[in-house]
Amino acid sequence: MKVIGFAICLNNEDYSVSLELHKVYAVVTPYENDPAEYIRVIDESGEDYLFPSNWFESVSLGTRLEAKLLESVTV
Repeated sequence: MKVIGFAICLNNEDYSVSLELHKVYAVVTPYENDPAEYIRVIDESGEDYLFPSNWFESVSLGTRLEAKLLESVTV
């Protein structure tokens, strides 16, 4: 599994323990059978889970900031 980008959480309906609103999450490569309308993110538990993609907005953080965040992500 590889981090492929970052996204900001815009909706955490019924998942307030797993997702914090307005927090940046690491997006990882999907599994082969993941539905197209979902993305796989590393949530507050530190594990990757599927969430509706419309709950997130992809962000480009710049090379330096992304590198720093990648150092802290364990996959």
